[in-house]
Amino acid sequence: MTFWDIIKVFFPLILIIGLLYTLLHYIKKSGFSIGNKRGAGLSKNFQVKVINTQMIMPKKFISVVKIKDKFLVLGVSENSINMLKEFNDEYSNDEQPQPEAGGDNNFFALLKKNIGIR
Repeated sequence: MTFWDIIKVFFPLILIIGLLYTLLHYIKKSGFSIGNKRGAGLSKNFQVKVINTQMIMPKKFISVVKIKDKFLVLGVSENSINMLKEFNDEYSNDEQPQPEAGGDNNFFALLKKNIGIR
């Protein structure tokens, strides 16, 4: 086997690897990959956040997902995703419930009274 025969064997291999690398570079640059800047901005616009996921059986989960101002309880299995319940977000991040002043039935007022805070 001569040097020329070795070159004839490895030249197509090097050519194919170069074409695959060029294709990968083009895909990343055009925005098809998941981890690029365009994909990250897209997820911010949709405002989707997974709050919690709990496995109930192998390959079967219950997930709580927040989409804008709604909470969805989803049943997730290997073959399907089903919406079990939908809740509206009663309070935004700026509007947290404030304890009522002077109400003895209020939890916060009872807690303050029991730990000695006035």
